[in-house]
Amino acid sequence: MTLIDQPPAPATAPGRTTARAGLLTPHLRFLLLVLAATSLSRLGLTIWQTHRISGLTDVWNIVSGGLRMDLLILSYMLAPAFVIALVAGGTGTVGRWTSRVLHVYFVLATVGFLFLEIITPAFIMEYDSRPNRLFVEYLVYPVEVGSMLLQGYRLEILITTVLSTIATLAAWKLFSRVTRPTTNTGVLGRIGLFLLVAPLIFLGARSSLKHRPANPSSVAFSQDHLLNELCLSSFYSVAYAVDQMQHEADAGEAYGRMSGGDEEVFRLVRESMTTVPAEAFVAGEVPTQHQHDSSAPRTKPYNLVILLEESLGAQYVGALGGEPVTQFLDTLQDEGWWFDNLYATGTRSVRGIEAMVSSFLPTPARSVVKLGMSQTGFFTIADYLGRKGYRTQFIYGGESHFDNMKSFFSGNGFQEIIDQDEYENPKFAGSWGVCDEDILDKTHEMLMARGDEPLFTLAFSVSNHSPWEYPQGDFELYDEDPATVRNTVRYADYALGQFFERARTSPYWDDTIFVIVADHDSRVYGASLVPIEHFHIPAVILGGPVEPRRDGRIASQIDLPPTLMSLIGVSGVHPMIGTDLTKLPDDAEGRAIMQYGANQAYMAGDRVVVHQPRLPASHFTWTGSALVERAADDEFERTALAHALLPSILYKRRIYHLPEPGALGSSGAVHAAEARVER
Repeated sequence: MTLIDQPPAPATAPGRTTARAGLLTPHLRFLLLVLAATSLSRLGLTIWQTHRISGLTDVWNIVSGGLRMDLLILSYMLAPAFVIALVAGGTGTVGRWTSRVLHVYFVLATVGFLFLEIITPAFIMEYDSRPNRLFVEYLVYPVEVGSMLLQGYRLEILITTVLSTIATLAAWKLFSRVTRPTTNTGVLGRIGLFLLVAPLIFLGARSSLKHRPANPSSVAFSQDHLLNELCLSSFYSVAYAVDQMQHEADAGEAYGRMSGGDEEVFRLVRESMTTVPAEAFVAGEVPTQHQHDSSAPRTKPYNLVILLEESLGAQYVGALGGEPVTQFLDTLQDEGWWFDNLYATGTRSVRGIEAMVSSFLPTPARSVVKLGMSQTGFFTIADYLGRKGYRTQFIYGGESHFDNMKSFFSGNGFQEIIDQDEYENPKFAGSWGVCDEDILDKTHEMLMARGDEPLFTLAFSVSNHSPWEYPQGDFELYDEDPATVRNTVRYADYALGQFFERARTSPYWDDTIFVIVADHDSRVYGASLVPIEHFHIPAVILGGPVEPRRDGRIASQIDLPPTLMSLIGVSGVHPMIGTDLTKLPDDAEGRAIMQYGANQAYMAGDRVVVHQPRLPASHFTWTGSALVERAADDEFERTALAHALLPSILYKRRIYHLPEPGALGSSGAVHAAEARVER
C-alpha cells in the first residue's frame, strides 16, 4: 500500500466528536505545550531570584535567551518525530502503529521537561544551579540518594510525585486524540511538508545564522552563573551535561593510577614545584594552594596585558630558528624577556587559554574551558586579580561563545567581555571576526580609559586562521599568493608592530606589563608519539621594569601566569602549578607538558616521557629535532605520571580554586592558625 493509497479513517461513533488531526498536529501541540511550561517556569524562577537581577535588561536577556534555547532543544526533540511521521504516519495499519509510538514519545518527552522543571526550585536551593551533571551522577547511586531524599526531602518528594502524576495523565490525554491523523496526506503533501518544516527544524536546532551553532555561551550575559542558567530549560541543562560528560576522559583510566593514590600524585607534584618553599603550601582541600610572594612587590601593581596570538608556531619565527616571517616579533628578542624554549600545552586554542589564564595542566579530556564543572568556581588569574582590585576584561574579535569562552570567562572572574558585536566600523571583518588591528585598537582604547584601578586584559587575536583573511596594509607579503598561512602570520605580526609603536608613546607604557604568546602552532603533525617541534611557540614579556634577556630554559605556557604575577608586583595565595620563572635558577633545566590527542609528553631538559592510553610509558631523549629512545628512569616516569593524573583529579574533585573569602588576611597572608602541609 502506497503513502497515498490508504484506507479512510474509521467513522466516529455516534454522540462523539473528534477533532481533525493532521500529520504534524501532535508536533505542534508538543511544541506549544512545552514552550508554555518552560516559559512559565522561567518566569517563576526569575521572580524568585529578583534579588540577583540588576534591571529590566537582565529580565529581557533571560526571557529572550530562554525562548531561543527552548526552541533549540525542542527542535532536536521534534526532528526524529517529524521524520517518523513523514515516512510512516497516516491512517493505515502502519500509521496506527506509528501513532502509538509517537503518542508514547511525546508523553515521555513532555513529562521529562515538566518533571525537571518541577524539581528545579529544590535543586537551586541545594546547589544554586539548575539540574546539571550532579543530577546525572546521583542517578548512579539510587540507594544512597533515595535514602537521603526520604530522610530530608519528604515534602518535596510528595509534591514532585503528585505534580508528575498529574502531568503524565494530562499529557497522555492531550496526545491520545492527535497522534493518529484523521486525514490523509499524500506524497506531494509530505514533500511539501518536508520542504517547509525541515529547514525550520534545522534553523531551530542550530539557533544561529553565524558560523557556529548556539550553546549556553550564546545566551550567557552575567557573571552570575545562575542567571545565565535561567536562560536554559532544566531538560537542556541535563542533556548538555550528559553530552559534556562523554568528553571527560579520565587520565587515570588512560595512563594508569599511582599505588599511593591521589596523595602520592599531590606529593610528587608539590616536590616538582621547586620554587615554592615547603612551608608555603597551605593545608586544605586544594593540594597545590600556596603563598606566592612577588619577586618585586609593589604598592601599586602594574597593569597586565596578555596578547594571545592565534596559531603562531616557532616555525614562523626567525629568532627561534623558523622561517623569517615575523619581522616585528624578531626585533623583540633584544628588547624584552625572550623565551627560546617555551612550549604550548596543546594543539587547540582552549588549551592555550586554560594554560594562560589558569596555569592548568592539559588532560586527555576536553579543555576545562568547555567542561561543565569548571564554568564557575574554577581558578583564573582574572578572579585572582579581580579580588585584588583589578578591572578584568577579555577582548576578542570573533564570537565569544565559540569554544564556550564566554561562559567560562564570565563565570570565573572576567568582569567584561568584548567580542565582535562591540566593534563600531571595524577596519576589516572576515569569517572569524574583526581583524587583529581592530582587536589591538580596542586594547589600546581600553588601556587609555583604564582610570585609577589596575587593569588586566586578555586579548585574543583571530586573523591567523583559515581561510587566511586580512586587510591589505603597508606590509610586504611573504608569499605571492595572498591567502596563505605565512601571509596571515605576516599580517598578525604587522598588527602587533603597529600596536607597540603606539603603546611605547602612550601614558600606560611605564605602568604595564605585556606578554605576547601563541596559543599553539598552526598545524601540529608528525610521526612522533608527540611532535615536540610543533609545540614550540614564541613568547616575550615587555614593558614596565622588564630588562632584556634571552631565556634558554625549557618552559611551559603554565609557567607564564605565576611569573607575570611576580612581575606585576602581586602576592597572595593561589593554586597555580606553573613555575615562577623569576625565582628559577638560570641553570635549571626547566620542564614542559604537552598533550597530543590521547598522548601526553613530559619533558625536563632533554629527557622525555610519553604516556599513551593503556600502554607502558615510553622514554626518549629530545635532540632538538627528533625523539631518540633511551633507558627507562622510574622516578622520572613517576613524576611525569603525577603531572598527567593531577589535572583530572583536580577537576573531578573540584579542588582547583581560590580560598574562600575570609580565609586570608588583608595582606594576603594565610591566617596563623591555618596549618602548612608537607611536600
